[in-house]
Order: sequence, then C-alpha cells, then structure tokens
Amino acid sequence: MSKLSIIARQAKREKLVATYAEKRKKLKKEGNYVALDKLPRNASPVRLRNRCKLTGRPRGYMRKFGVCRNVFRQMASEGKIPGLTKASW
Repeated sequence: MSKLSIIARQAKREKLVATYAEKRKKLKKEGNYVALDKLPRNASPVRLRNRCKLTGRPRGYMRKFGVCRNVFRQMASEGKIPGLTKASW
C-alpha cells in the first residue's frame, strides 16, 4: 500500500489537469508559450502517473484493468475478474 499522502497528491494533480485542460489546449493552439509557462506545473498531463486503484502502487500497472500486477494476480486467483482463467497444462 502506497502512502496516503502520495495518493492524495496524485488525485490533486488529476483534478488540476482536468481544470486547465481546455485553457492549455487553447494556448497551445495559439502558440502562446509565455502564457503556457505561467500555468501551474502540476496542470501538465505529463506529470500524472498511472497508479493501482486499490493500493496506489505505481509500478507493474495494468492499464486494461486499472490495478497493479500483485492485485491482478490475487483477483484472478479468486475469480474476481470476469472471463479470466488461470492457465494450467
């Protein structure tokens, strides 16, 4: 489990990115890079990091399921992911 402060910081960044998305798009289209520089740094979508929805883990993230590999494996073994079966031969 990731520290709650890190998860909260990420949520704050996501909110800022959503807030400034239209303004950012408009400024880029105009080519006004001076005004673009004055936007908050955390308003840039590049600063976002994919994190597991359950644990907040940043590494081993599986985009299709929204969880990290550890949680994915556990959920798959418990049969909580529809249409997924463990391979055996």
